[in-house]
Amino acid sequence: MALVHHPVVDKNGQTIAAAVTSLDLHDIARAARTYGADRFYVTTPLMDQQALVASIIDHWVRGAGAHYNPDRRVALDLIRLQPSLQAVRDDMASLYGRPPQTVVTSARMADSDIDDAGLRTLVRKGGPLLLIFGTAWGLAPELIAQADFRLAPIEGRGDYNHLSVRSAVSIILDRVCR
Repeated sequence: MALVHHPVVDKNGQTIAAAVTSLDLHDIARAARTYGADRFYVTTPLMDQQALVASIIDHWVRGAGAHYNPDRRVALDLIRLQPSLQAVRDDMASLYGRPPQTVVTSARMADSDIDDAGLRTLVRKGGPLLLIFGTAWGLAPELIAQADFRLAPIEGRGDYNHLSVRSAVSIILDRVCR
């Protein structure tokens, strides 16, 4: 899994770099560990944000937080910080011997390739697979266009569809990793 902070879009559709939030790191890492993800990549090109992520990981994996809450240590130990999605792909290719297939997510996906059942099939086939989530108002169009697959959006009741990325990750993992 990867949580992308750049390139993402703001509410006006402009490409930006979004800020990292500690809640995203904690909650997504815990969901990733619960559902058996090998790694949880956090991407940001911003040096100050990379330092923040490194500090959070250090506190909970090696520092006082590791002793205070060992369960949190195990979850946050899944996090791998990378400056870009390409760096994530390169790391996974090195780790698994081939590049991953990529699946992007969006609340506003116009043309979806797969639904939850299709993603379950990809997961069960095995092989490297990278599920990509965006922060802010979602992944930039160029990232969506580069993906191998586009996952259908989560649909609730009515026309309101603005879940936090933490919630979306948990819902998708639960649906796919049954």
